Amino acid sequence: MKIALDAMGGDFAPDCTVKGAELASQEIPDDIKIVLVGKEDIIQSKLREYNVDNPSIEVFHADDVIEMGEHPTKALSQKPKASIPVGYGLLKSGAVKAFCSAGNTGAMHVGAMFTIKAIEGIIRPGIAGFIPKESGDFGVIMDVGANADCKPDVLYQFGEMGSLYAKHVFNITNPKVGLMNLGEEEQKGTLLTQAAYQLFKINSKINFIGNIEGRDLFNDKADVIVCDGFTGNVILKMAESFFDLLQKRNIKDDYFDRFNYEAIGGSPILGINGNVVIGHGVSSPEAIKNMILLSVKMAESNIHLKIKEHLGE
Repeated sequence: MKIALDAMGGDFAPDCTVKGAELASQEIPDDIKIVLVGKEDIIQSKLREYNVDNPSIEVFHADDVIEMGEHPTKALSQKPKASIPVGYGLLKSGAVKAFCSAGNTGAMHVGAMFTIKAIEGIIRPGIAGFIPKESGDFGVIMDVGANADCKPDVLYQFGEMGSLYAKHVFNITNPKVGLMNLGEEEQKGTLLTQAAYQLFKINSKINFIGNIEGRDLFNDKADVIVCDGFTGNVILKMAESFFDLLQKRNIKDDYFDRFNYEAIGGSPILGINGNVVIGHGVSSPEAIKNMILLSVKMAESNIHLKIKEHLGE
């Protein structure tokens, strides 16, 4: 198995990506290879600088780089030999089982839609986030930014995909799916959440437990939290700020340490024909390591195929 990493992606690349790849290589089996995609001369010089001589790490050359501030669609069309489109090319051809990057988020999302494309039957792929639970587990929240505006059937599919992810990647048996709302009662919420509730209610494919409120984010009421990308992004960024606030106040707490973005490393795009993880632009070597490890778990579970099979049932 090979996992591709955009070695040029992120505010601190390629230093952090090379260091992160080395850290990940120490925690994965010998038969899994990490492929660093980017400018070969630069990557090789960094490998030498950090004394990385590891048979588990390979380099695949890409001529160009899509910078963080570039327009995603324009950049992908104007820079077909940049590390992101080259990485997607490797994924599409089957040369690698997953592709991850802390680079331009928009380019990663648009690249997925144009290269490996959405799974047939998926209306809108989404980005899944992770919420630390008081019990020690992680919950799945979806969407966290790809789709600011959604229709009811899109929310329902987020519930399906999130449920499959929780089951096959987090090994949660019969995951509980909750719809984020401003009250538990069926009639509460916006026109969107009211209509989505009815779709969840009449379908037995997933374990829908009804509406949940903001106070249920961190308990075990739901394993999968469904919301539009606008709401999900606000929730995720607010949750991440807890860690920063505690750090500033020199408060150390094992539970809140799990709110550090480095703990998971990235967010997968679900609903596409391949395993893709997007990391934070400010990713550290530790975050890059965990993004690679998350990509390995997704590849091992074949989550994209599980979603495809589910739609065909």
